[in-house]
Amino acid sequence: MKTIRDITCENERIVLSERASFSDSSRGRLRPEQDSDLRTCFQRDRDRIIHCNSFRRLKHKTQVFLSPEGDYYRTRLTHTLEVSQIARTIAVALRLNETLTEAIALGHDLGHTPFGHAGERALDSVCCGGFKHYEQSLRVVDVLEKNGSGLNLTAEVRNGIVRHTCGEDAFTLEGRIVRLADRIAYINHDIDDAVHAGIMTEDDIPRDIRDSLGHDKSSRINRLVTSAVENSGDDIILGDDCADDFARLHTFMFEKVYTNPECKGEESRAMDMIKWLYEYFIIHPDEMTEEYKHISEKDGVERAACDYIAGMTDRYAVHTFKELFIPRSWLL
Repeated sequence: MKTIRDITCENERIVLSERASFSDSSRGRLRPEQDSDLRTCFQRDRDRIIHCNSFRRLKHKTQVFLSPEGDYYRTRLTHTLEVSQIARTIAVALRLNETLTEAIALGHDLGHTPFGHAGERALDSVCCGGFKHYEQSLRVVDVLEKNGSGLNLTAEVRNGIVRHTCGEDAFTLEGRIVRLADRIAYINHDIDDAVHAGIMTEDDIPRDIRDSLGHDKSSRINRLVTSAVENSGDDIILGDDCADDFARLHTFMFEKVYTNPECKGEESRAMDMIKWLYEYFIIHPDEMTEEYKHISEKDGVERAACDYIAGMTDRYAVHTFKELFIPRSWLL
């Protein structure tokens, strides 16, 4: 008797492109599991990510602006949701596996530090062997979640997560979609946040770029997504004219926002805070929570301290720093 999962897999073979990643042809998990009667392997991966602790913590992690006033600004969670929406749109249009794409997108930033890329740079400067958030995202799903047993995701999702930023491309087109969608999302929502913060206006973007890509966030995203759909085949790419203008927009944002002292003035303090916490827990591993004490015993105190701090939210990192380094009388 066919299960619902069997029927879903059969429908994928009918509807999806031959270039798609099919659920019934997954390369498998680190540890074999019995199949679900209801859900495909990629559906299960998506659901595991949504329900994990690290996913919930993303709502209190910085995207670009540190400790902004008001609820308007993106967090790491809202960024993740925007990446997922853009990636799924491209996947559906190209008749690729939407569920696999969604799972990768939802999991791609699970290993991000508090205070965004400032926190990442801080840990990279002190951790033995360095620190990259995409590698930490893979460690989260492989090792840290579920009390050390990990989520046991499929090879396709794991590969898409660790390849979402730089280096070698993912081996699935769905993973490559997420890499592009990540850039489309953050460039455009960072413009939106910067405009709201008074750092820039839409008119600051060079006119020829606006004329090419669009004069507002919605128009630009639509232009970039359409270009990806129209030009992708054996790879996920933008059209040449669109790609050049998008690269120029990326350069503009680095000059106008990502290296702007007005935006990044607090980053040095955040980085110092992360470094102090790391050095403290290297010396005092017994003061980490129980799960990280076990990691310390198994993988060493440096690895445990790195995992512990990377998993903190912004506000928990600040709270911990105050508890450890600020005399209580100062807080009255």
